[in-house]
Amino acid sequence: MTVRTVIVRPAVPPDLKAVAEIFTHYVSHTVITFEGTPPTATEWRQRFDDLTGRGLPFLVAELNGDVAGYAYAGPWRPKPAYRYTVEDSIYLAPDLTGRGVGSALLDAVLTGCVQADMRQMIAVIADTGSDASTALHERFGFTHAGRLTGVGHKHGRSIDTVLMQRDLTTDQNG
Repeated sequence: MTVRTVIVRPAVPPDLKAVAEIFTHYVSHTVITFEGTPPTATEWRQRFDDLTGRGLPFLVAELNGDVAGYAYAGPWRPKPAYRYTVEDSIYLAPDLTGRGVGSALLDAVLTGCVQADMRQMIAVIADTGSDASTALHERFGFTHAGRLTGVGHKHGRSIDTVLMQRDLTTDQNG
């Protein structure tokens, strides 16, 4: 298979089936998400409608015409003082990692959040022993903001989370 350029674009409702399939893999087989049950199609549609209704990016990446991953930004916390702070979520099709898809998605979600007048982005990364997500965020100007020890428990494991933060009011894109 010849690999073409990654195309990142706003998600549309028909993409949510592929989004759900990608996420279901991570819920069922990994500890990188603390979800225990994959969201239903209705829940994905509600999440999509909520985030896009707030003017926040919900994006998909296409590689060779197929959805290879997705990313979105959602509110960091519900209290009004946090209204300019978002948390990113990026998931790739498990067989399409290491091809620049994550970088393309993170770059685009950062741009979308700047356009939405967000000021800070938080990344909450499950410490699974792989540094791929941390390294990706570092390349885009995120700095370490802390660690929460043993806050997750899934598949018989206790999991820490690494907190990273990025100021969106300055140009730091990788």
